[in-house]
Amino acid sequence: MDTSGKTVVFDRALQIEGYCFRGLAQPFPTHFHGHYVLGLVESGVRELHCGGRSWTLRPGSLMLLNPGESHACVQREGTLDYRSVNIPIEAMLALSGGLTADGTLPVFPAPVAEDGSLARQFRAFHRRLMAGDSPAAEEALVLFLMGLPEPAVSAPAAAPCREEAAEVRAFLEAHFSERVTLEQLSRRAGLSKSTLLRAFTREMGITPYRYLETLRVNAAKALLERGVPPLEAALKTGFSDQSHFTNCFTRRIGLPPGMYQNIRREGEPTHGL
Repeated sequence: MDTSGKTVVFDRALQIEGYCFRGLAQPFPTHFHGHYVLGLVESGVRELHCGGRSWTLRPGSLMLLNPGESHACVQREGTLDYRSVNIPIEAMLALSGGLTADGTLPVFPAPVAEDGSLARQFRAFHRRLMAGDSPAAEEALVLFLMGLPEPAVSAPAAAPCREEAAEVRAFLEAHFSERVTLEQLSRRAGLSKSTLLRAFTREMGITPYRYLETLRVNAAKALLERGVPPLEAALKTGFSDQSHFTNCFTRRIGLPPGMYQNIRREGEPTHGL
């Protein structure tokens, strides 16, 4: 018997998406987001791969992902009950002003935190968000952020072919809606295909093709939020057909394009069983 389900809300005042997943077993391939993702495991055991390390998420584990941070996860025991939020960079800047020493955006130094008090604070915030109580949710979220480990930014060490990898990344970001091949990227970087793959994956934590897919999904999300029909969003962002788009979108976001668009349009809880 399939007991999996999800509840999703969009708080227009805070510009934050809230999710509750129940009975989730779906793995997520390596991908990244253009926003912060904060989450709390309620039950089940899941393995997170991020920053070249593996982390075990258990009940009470907090997940703290920065924008652009590549990650993947698979279920290890049972099914996952999980609550999370997506916070756009602009919203985080408004929420975190004054929380960092220099007023910059927080950069979480580790993707997983184990702290019972923080877990309880996050759960209290999340319940207020899902209930539609924006003022109380905002206050609870700021209190939660204040209790997190001190944000830190560390300069990454130099690595071979970093400039070439950055050039390919910039090209993908500018041309994601077009047909792009590895041969084309290889010529642009002046590297062999194998060297490019190694360099790009080392720098970005994700292969060029997976990076391209994620850019397309993120761009399609923005179009769906503006009311663009899913098929049109798929074609505008470089997907060959709606089936491919739906599969890629669902693998990364956790719900299909039509359902995601509905919750953004209505701003009301959406339940999927």
